[in-house]
Amino acid sequence: MSALVARQQSGADVVGRTKVDREQFEKAYGRIIAKAWTDEGFKQRLLSEPTIVLQEHGIEFPEGVEFRMLESTSSLIYLIVPPRPGPEDMEVEDLEKRLVANFTHTYSCF
Repeated sequence: MSALVARQQSGADVVGRTKVDREQFEKAYGRIIAKAWTDEGFKQRLLSEPTIVLQEHGIEFPEGVEFRMLESTSSLIYLIVPPRPGPEDMEVEDLEKRLVANFTHTYSCF
């Protein structure tokens, strides 16, 4: 598998270079999470050294980007405040539209 690159663009997180890369990222990430659900040792390693584990599975992040992995449980769910998806002077309504368009990437799975 070629490396999938997560990068920042215009202040918003973008996975990969194209929509195909996003699909590939989601599939790779899904395989990683499924393995974490079934292999406690793997999950602990993913939580303690996520960048290395993701790289081993073909997912890379730009140099200088810090990456942290959190584990949600049935009684503790993390909601993420994503980076602002546009310029400082963008109107609230436009920001809301961008957020809705990318909503699946802003919350933890339940």
